[in-house]
Amino acid sequence: MPQTNAPASSGSCPIDHSALRAPNGCPISHQAAAFDPFEDGYQQDPPEYVRWSRAQEPVFYSPKLGYWVVTRYDDIKAIFRDNITFSPSIALEKITPTGEAANAVLASYGYAMNRTLVNEDEPAHMPRRRALMEPFTPAELAHHEPMVRKLTREYVDRFIDTGRADLVDEMLWEVPLTVALHFLGVPEEDMDLLRQYSIAHTVNTWGRPKPEEQVAVAHAVGNFWQLAGRILDKMREDPSGPGWMQYGLRKQRELPEVVTDSYLHSMMMAGIVAAHETTANASANAIKLLLQHPDVWREICEDPALIPNAVEECLRHNGSVAAWRRLVTRDTEVGGMSLAAGSKLLIVTSSANHDEHHFADADLFDIHRDNASDQLTFGYGSHQCMGKNLARMEMQIFLEELTSRLPHMRLAGQRFTYVPNTSFRGPEHLWVEWDPARNPERTDPTVLAPRDAVRIGEPTGGTTGRTLIVERVETAAQGVSRIRLVSPDGRALPRWSPGSHIDIECGHTGISRQYSLCGDPADTSAFEIAVLREPESRGGSAWIHASLRAGDKLKVRGPRNHFRLDETCRRAIFIAGGIGVTPVSAMARRAKELGVDYTFHYCGRSRASMAMIDELRALHGDRVRIHAADEGQRADLAQVLGAPDANTQIYACGPARMIEALEALCATWPEDSLRVEHFSSKLGTLDPSREQPFAVELKDSGLTLEVPPDQTLLATLRAANIDVQSDCEEGLCGSCEVRVLAGEIDHRDVVLTRGERDANNRMMACCSRAAKGGKIVLGL
Repeated sequence: MPQTNAPASSGSCPIDHSALRAPNGCPISHQAAAFDPFEDGYQQDPPEYVRWSRAQEPVFYSPKLGYWVVTRYDDIKAIFRDNITFSPSIALEKITPTGEAANAVLASYGYAMNRTLVNEDEPAHMPRRRALMEPFTPAELAHHEPMVRKLTREYVDRFIDTGRADLVDEMLWEVPLTVALHFLGVPEEDMDLLRQYSIAHTVNTWGRPKPEEQVAVAHAVGNFWQLAGRILDKMREDPSGPGWMQYGLRKQRELPEVVTDSYLHSMMMAGIVAAHETTANASANAIKLLLQHPDVWREICEDPALIPNAVEECLRHNGSVAAWRRLVTRDTEVGGMSLAAGSKLLIVTSSANHDEHHFADADLFDIHRDNASDQLTFGYGSHQCMGKNLARMEMQIFLEELTSRLPHMRLAGQRFTYVPNTSFRGPEHLWVEWDPARNPERTDPTVLAPRDAVRIGEPTGGTTGRTLIVERVETAAQGVSRIRLVSPDGRALPRWSPGSHIDIECGHTGISRQYSLCGDPADTSAFEIAVLREPESRGGSAWIHASLRAGDKLKVRGPRNHFRLDETCRRAIFIAGGIGVTPVSAMARRAKELGVDYTFHYCGRSRASMAMIDELRALHGDRVRIHAADEGQRADLAQVLGAPDANTQIYACGPARMIEALEALCATWPEDSLRVEHFSSKLGTLDPSREQPFAVELKDSGLTLEVPPDQTLLATLRAANIDVQSDCEEGLCGSCEVRVLAGEIDHRDVVLTRGERDANNRMMACCSRAAKGGKIVLGL
C-alpha cells in the first residue's frame, strides 16, 4: 500500500491490517494509531494533543476513528475553500453509529433531521444561504445589542454580591440561550429542558455515547425534534414576528422551492443548538483563558478598547469549535497525501489556529496579535458560521460587563471537565471568586452607566494596540526627537524586522500616525522611533514634539512591515532622505550582519538636521555617504544608482520629490528593483462624483456584491458579513489586502510594488477599485 508521510518509527505498523479499509492507510505511525479525540488529552487541549501532527504528519489516517485527520492551517483553509471536492454533507452525521434500539427510538419520534446551512451541498446551499442571510448582517444585529446588554447585567446582578459563582451555570449558558431564542423568535420556555436537549444533540452527533446511554440520548433528541416542530407550527399561524425563523417563513412564501418545510424544521432544531451552544462554550473558554493570564485580564480591565481583539485571540487560542468534518467527493490530494473519493476528513481547526506557519509564536496568548481574526473557529468561505457576529457581540458585552463590575475576579481552584466529543468544547463548569466588598459599583455608580454600542464585526486594527511607556525623549537633530518606548511591566516586546513601522495614537487628538522603527531589531526590550517636527504637520508630529515626555503612556499598534529587506539580495543601495533614515538604517544594519555588499546614501538639508549620523558612521564606516545640501554635497541620484543591475536592490525612504526622481531613474531597471516606503497618500480619496460602481464576486463565499460609487470595497464587504482586517484605511498599511482571482484593478494604495500591481493578484480593499467599473473576482 502507498506510504504516509510518517511511517511507524519501529518499521512496522502498530495496527491489525485486516481491519483497515482506508486507502493509503499503511503503514500508520504509532501516534496516528493512538489518536483518539475522545481521550481527556484531546478534550483538555486539542492543539497540544496534535502538536506532533502539525510538525511531522499533518495529514494522517486514524484507524480508531476511521477518518483522515488534517491539522495545518493552509490545508484546512484550502479544504474550506473547495466545498465541491470536500463536501460538508457529513458535518452532522453521527460520528459514532448508534445501535438498533437507539435508532428505533429516534424513528418513533419521526426524527428526520435533514440538510441545514451546515451540511448542505451545492447547488442547493447558496440560494438558501443568500435568502436567509440578511438578519445576520451587522446592521440587523445591532438591533439586538440593547437586549443582550440588559440581559447580561441582570444575570450579573444575581451573583455580584455573593463572592463566588459558577459562570457557566449562572450566566454563560442561559444568557446565550435566551439571546438565541430571541434571535430565532422562539418563546423563552423550558430553558433547562432545551439545555439538556442541546447537550444530547451534541453527544448524539459528535460524541461517543456508551450503548447503555444511547437510548436515553435518543429520547432527548427525539423530544427535541418534536418540540422544534411544534414551535414551527405555531409560528406558521402568524409569521409576522421579528425572529429569524419567522423571517424564514416569510421567505418561504417568496421562494417555496428554496425554503422548504423540511429545511425549516431542521434549521429550527439546528439553530437552537448552533446559536447558543458555541457562544456559551466560547465565552467560558475566553473568560477561563483571560483569568489564567492575570496580566492580560488587568490590561483589558484598564483598557476596554482591547476587548474586540481579545475576543478574536481567545477564539484563536482556545475556541469552542475544535474540529469539523468533510467528505472527499473525488480523488484528490491534501498536504501531499493522496486521498480517494469517499474518504472522511476530521479537520482540526483548533490545531490550525496554533499553526506556527500562519501565527507567529502561535502558542503565545497575545491579545495584540494583528492577525488574530484569521482564526478558523468560525470556519471559512461559503459555509462560514453566519452567526459569527452575534457571537462576537455577546462575547464583547460579557467581557465589558465583567471587567468593569468584577475586575478583581479570579479563578477558583477546580479541575475543568468537558463533554467528550470531537467538535464542540467548553468547560462544564467555571468557578470564579472575588471579594464583594471591593466591587467598584459600591463606590462608583458610573460603573453602571449606559455604554457605547460595541462594534459588530471583525475588529479593526485600532483594537490591537498595546500601552507602552515613554522611557526617554531626546533631541537627535534639529527638529528631530528620538523616542524610546518600553513595556510597563518590563516584558519583551514583539520581534520586528527591518523596515517595520508602528502606529501611534497621538494622545486625545484622535490622530493615528505611522512611524518607522529604528535601532536594533534584536533588542526586544524597546521600540525606538525618530520623529521630525513637520512644518505642515497633520497633527501627529506636532503633538509628539509639543506634548510627549518621559513617563507618558502611548497606545501603540504593530509592528507591521510592508517595506521588507530581501535578505537573499547580493547587493543593496540604501537611500535615505531626511527622516526617511529611520527604516533604512535598520535595513543597513541587517545587511551588514548578513554580509551583503551595500552602500548607504543619506541626504539632508544640513548635518545639523540629520539624525543618527555619528551612529551610522560608527556602524558602517566608509559604506555610508553623507549628502548635506548646505555643504554642496547634494546627491546625484543617477550617479548613486549607476547602470541597471539585476543583482542590485534599491531601498529608499524620504521626501516625495526624491522618491519620484528615483522611480523615474529606475524605469529601465529590472522590475521591482526599487522598493520604497510611504507615510501619506491621497490616492485612495473617494470622490463619488467621479467613481463608477462595480461588481465583486466572492469566490470562496459564493456571493456577488455591488460596490456603489460612494462606498469603498471594504465597507461593502463588511455590510455583507465578510471579514476583512483593516487599520489605516488610507492605502498605507496593507492590512486590508485581499486576493484577486480575476478582473483588472485600479490600484490606489502605496503598499504594492510595480511588479505586484502588474501581477494583478492582490489589492487593498480600503481604497482600490475595479478598473473602469468592471467586475472583479476575489478569493474571499
